[in-house]
Amino acid sequence: MMVPAALLLLGALTAVLAPRLLARTDWPDREPVVALWVWQCVVVAVLLCCALSMTLSAAAAWQAVRGHVFAPAPRAVVEAYALGTTGPWAATTALTLASGAVWTAVMLVREVVRAQARRRRRRAELLVRAPMLPGEEPGNGRLVVLEGERPDAWWLPGTAPRLVLTTAALRRLKGQQLDALLAHEQGHARARHDWLLHCSAALACGFPRVPVFAAFRDEMHRLVELAADDMASRRFGRLTTALALVGVNEDRGVFGPCPTPQAHVPQRVHRLLTPPDRLTAARRLRLTATAALVPVVPLLVAFVPGLRALG
Repeated sequence: MMVPAALLLLGALTAVLAPRLLARTDWPDREPVVALWVWQCVVVAVLLCCALSMTLSAAAAWQAVRGHVFAPAPRAVVEAYALGTTGPWAATTALTLASGAVWTAVMLVREVVRAQARRRRRRAELLVRAPMLPGEEPGNGRLVVLEGERPDAWWLPGTAPRLVLTTAALRRLKGQQLDALLAHEQGHARARHDWLLHCSAALACGFPRVPVFAAFRDEMHRLVELAADDMASRRFGRLTTALALVGVNEDRGVFGPCPTPQAHVPQRVHRLLTPPDRLTAARRLRLTATAALVPVVPLLVAFVPGLRALG
């Protein structure tokens, strides 16, 4: 049976070639929201290739699995997949891919648990720095202002999400600059960027040698910031948003000659001050539709023998 092998080959080619092809294009910086969608579709396609190959390999190796997978299928469909002609590699392939699936689930659970632990720790620190007043109930109020010498703002997700702002940010950012900073953080919350970061981190940590997962994590960290910048700039202007970024980060040395963990901030400011031409609506629609078709390809490869038999 060649379908599982074809699916594995398709997944491997996608995992290797997709990051290289996307790296050669210039439109992701111009349309970060579309780029986020494209990356998600590519990763889903790779995972689908593995899942479908695992299912068909298990069906070829074990009669019990075959009975469940092809239970409603006509006999001609089962014969089209030539499940009885496979060698011992089918069981090995199925077990290997199943182990990868379990490892992926473990990495995702670990990432979520770690994120929850960090969130609880930050909430405890927040409660120490901003204790509740008499009569105040937990979860009331979404904005918390902390005493702080460094301008900063961040969104703390959870069942009772909080937007945290330091007094230094209130002093430094004037007028709509503060509004732009808050809109940036609210953009992260509305788009649930935290889940994208968790999933990309889990895949990259679980499979560090797979190029598409490593690139997926790096691009998610970059693109979510660009998308949030655009959300803020659409409401308050690019210059205002750029000034807000400079005001929050200028004390952190990110604009100096030495590299820092926030080295992407100067590029974000430059992008806001010299906005690239956006793609036309028609091209954005074409890219979105084309990306949506990428996960369909593994499904077509998996179902083609059955569809031919029915035809």
